[in-house]
Amino acid sequence: MQRILIVGPSWVGDMVMAQSLFFSLKKHNPQCLIDVIAPPWAVAVTQRMPEVNESFELAIGHGQFAALKRYHIGKRLRKLGYSRAIILPNSWKSALVPFFAGIPWRTGYIGECRWGLLNDARKLDKKRLKRTVDRFVALADRRGCPNSPEVKPPRLLVDRGIVRQKLQRFAGEYRQQPVLAMCPGAEYGPAKQWPESHYAHLAAYYFSRGWAIWLFGSQKDQVVCQTIQQRVNIKWTDFSGRTTLPDAIDLLSLSTVVVSNDSGLMHVAAALDKPLVALYGSSDPQMTPPLGERSITMSLSLACSPCFQRVCRYGHRHCLTQLTPALVIKQIDAVCAS
Repeated sequence: MQRILIVGPSWVGDMVMAQSLFFSLKKHNPQCLIDVIAPPWAVAVTQRMPEVNESFELAIGHGQFAALKRYHIGKRLRKLGYSRAIILPNSWKSALVPFFAGIPWRTGYIGECRWGLLNDARKLDKKRLKRTVDRFVALADRRGCPNSPEVKPPRLLVDRGIVRQKLQRFAGEYRQQPVLAMCPGAEYGPAKQWPESHYAHLAAYYFSRGWAIWLFGSQKDQVVCQTIQQRVNIKWTDFSGRTTLPDAIDLLSLSTVVVSNDSGLMHVAAALDKPLVALYGSSDPQMTPPLGERSITMSLSLACSPCFQRVCRYGHRHCLTQLTPALVIKQIDAVCAS
């Protein structure tokens, strides 16, 4: 039985998209075992992926080389008998663990000149493989996938019994009503964040129509969530900083519609097959679109975007400020009616 080690990405959204690679591996070899090693926050997503056999946390800080620690991790993994490794990040250091583990077949893109660390080094054709998910899935093919790969969208699973328990734990009493879930954070930076005033306007509009308003995010997103709440006097349920990522996944599964910046939670919502309106500013919806069938992406496609900057270089964020609540409301109503 083939056992495959996936060195997963650091971003939550990328880890969600990596499930499409797992689907492809299972399609070609249903009996293979897929293990994942990645930072703790990314590994948390794999708890909702039945294709993953086992997950290992790579508890090394972002940007840290930590060669000795990677050596010891690789040495511990040797006994598991991996026949193949697929390295999704393009950094040099990300290929060290499979190399130290002595895995005989190590696949990845050349990235930071990783000759030697990889013995199945692929040259990335960005024109042919425009989307991140396509680049991941292409690595499954032994021949290098000369054509655009077939991509099965991610699908995260939840247990309805556990979801009900978490709803009681985090939200208390809950009456049946439509739920607008808003994900106003973006780990990458403020150039990807729709304005707080726009989120507040959106919340007030749907609250006046009898909807419940739920806010999601990490501890880092608590400030932006509180800023949104201060702008309008309505009843909110704020989960930001109170939930783990698995908790957030379970609770998001109860939403009627999700509005989100381009973020990890956006990809989570799409993988839960929730109606989703995804808002793009500095990033490219053609490169990292949500893969749900009921997802709508919104981008003004201004001359200065996508710029891929963390902070708007012009200081105005017109790509997001000019994406008005009225435009978003129109798309919410459309995706809910579809």
